[in-house]
Formats: sequence, C-alpha cells, structure tokens
Amino acid sequence: MPHLFEPLNQRSVNFPNRIAVSPMCQYSSENGFANDWHLVHLVSRAVGGAGLIMTEAAAIEPQGRITPQDLGIWQDAHIEMLAKIVESLHHHGAVAGIQLAHAGRKASTTPPWDGGGELSESEGGWTPIAPSAIPFRLESPAPKALSIEDIKELIASFVNAAQRSLAAGFNLIEIHAAHGYLLHEFMSPLSNQRTDEYGGSFENRIRFLCEVVQAVRNILPDQMPLWVRISAIDWISDGWDIEQSIALCHILKSLGVDLIDCSSGGIVPGEKFVVGAGYQTAFSDRLRREAKIATGAVGMITEPAQADQILRTGQADMVLIGREMLRDPYWARRAAKQLRQLVSVPKQYDRAWH
Repeated sequence: MPHLFEPLNQRSVNFPNRIAVSPMCQYSSENGFANDWHLVHLVSRAVGGAGLIMTEAAAIEPQGRITPQDLGIWQDAHIEMLAKIVESLHHHGAVAGIQLAHAGRKASTTPPWDGGGELSESEGGWTPIAPSAIPFRLESPAPKALSIEDIKELIASFVNAAQRSLAAGFNLIEIHAAHGYLLHEFMSPLSNQRTDEYGGSFENRIRFLCEVVQAVRNILPDQMPLWVRISAIDWISDGWDIEQSIALCHILKSLGVDLIDCSSGGIVPGEKFVVGAGYQTAFSDRLRREAKIATGAVGMITEPAQADQILRTGQADMVLIGREMLRDPYWARRAAKQLRQLVSVPKQYDRAWH
C-alpha cells in the first residue's frame, strides 16, 4: 500500500504526496472576494509541503453563504484574486482545489466567533432555502422550500461556478454534499420531506446531487478530477446511513467522480458523535472497499504516523488535515522529518530542516 509521501495520480493531475489541506472556512471575505488573508493562509500551507491545498467552501450564489463573510465564486469578478492564489500555489508545488458549496438552511448566520446565530434581513441576512420548509433549529425561522425551477437554476449556478474555477486555474473541483448543507439536506430524510421527484425514495433524494455532479462533470476537461464530500452518516436514527452512502458512491463513480471525501454529521443539532482520533476513517475504509472508489479520510488526524498508517492499511487514498494545519502550516514537512522521508524544502528554509 502507498505511504504518506507517495505520489497519487488522478486523471492527468499528479499529487506530489497524499496530504491535503481540508477546506476550512475563514469567514474573512467581503462580498465573496478572496483577499490577502486567503493568499497568505493557503500559500503558507503549500510552502509547508502539503500536496493539495483546498479552498474553503466557495458559495455558488450569495444566499449560499453560511455567513456574509464567506468566500464566493458566483461572479466573474471573483476570478482574479483566486487565479493569483492558484498561481502561487502552483509555484510552490501544490495542486490547487476548490470546494463548491451552498449552505442551504444553515445559511445567513454570524461567524462562529460572534456566536453563529441567525442573521435577520435588517442585520444583513437573508431567507435561507432548503428542500423542505424545516428549520435547522426548532426556534429558527423556516427556510423557503425550493421549487423545481429553483433546483434547475441552482444546478446551473454550480456549473457556472465550476466554469469560473476553470478560468481561475484550479486543478480539482470538490462538490460539498456534507455537514447539513443544501445537497446533504436533499439526501437526508431528516431534512427532506418532499413528495415530488426530489423527495421520498433514496433515488429521489440523491437526484439533486447526481444532477449537479453530472452537469459539472460534463463541462470539466476529461483530465480534471472531480471529488465529492459527503457525510457518510447522520449520527442519528432514521437519517442518512452508511448503506445509503455505499449505494450513492457506486452511482457517483459511474458519473465520473474520482474520490469521495468522507466526513459525517451536521444535519441536525444535538447529534451524538462517537469522537476520537481518526473517528471517521472507518467510513473512508468501508466506502473504498465496498464501492471500489478512491476515498479521503478526514477528522482528528493529527499525527504523521497516524496519517501514514491510514494509507498503509488501505483505509483511504488521501488524508485531509484540517485543524492541525491551522495549528501548524508546516505539518507536512514535520511529518516527512518524523517519518524519515526525503522531501525538498524551499532553499530559504533549508538550514532549519537539515
């Protein structure tokens, strides 16, 4: 089995190692624009040696933002700064990925350091949208249930965002269908109580995601990988479960998805997580084995030996490091040193590493 610093090839993209910076919201944009914070934040992790740098969730339309400070890619004007970031990521040897997202009923909130509560329209917020008019929290205002026409327009928005991602030079696109955001809301029976072709049966609940994937894949070059992040389980009875995830992954693979980024939860408040080191790797392992698709493991992966063991035992094809990358932008270089792997270091830093 591969190890942490073995390259991975998908389509025509060569990942120099199996370490990815997981998408992590920075809540630091204005009107969706990337800025110098995003440049420094992302590029420093490339200098730090990660093979893949993923942006935070980039909203496909303004009302798809979790907060008004979210990154966006709903207008052409967003491309210029993102292209500058991508160019710098490439200069430092990293693959550049972007996560396309819509927050659904979890939109229009304040940043977490301001409490994460709902924003009213008078405070700069908006009415969230969802598959059904069911709020995320019982005390929250009900979101607007989407019409069939609304769904078709959102599919077009995902496609337009993907085209802008191509224009910015990204090497990889990930579609966010996890953590209780819009696409996941359609998948889970806990949030989807529709009675039309987008609700009810498993086939109907996954229809929106499959249509988005198919539409995006159709406009991407054949040589460009397409990933999907899912919540493998909802951590609550009668919700989305691992068996449905396996069935979904078989379908996504047939639609041209190259890797499943395996997370979990987020659909309702108060889920009872079984949390511990690498607590979600069992999901990436099972989906990889049973759906015969490449997977990424994410969640409380903090130590180099732990990440390496996930790969060597075949539980995933990539590891996505989140909060540990916030603590240490040079995690990948520290991992190489601990695992005694010879990797190149920027000449400016060489005297500190050898």
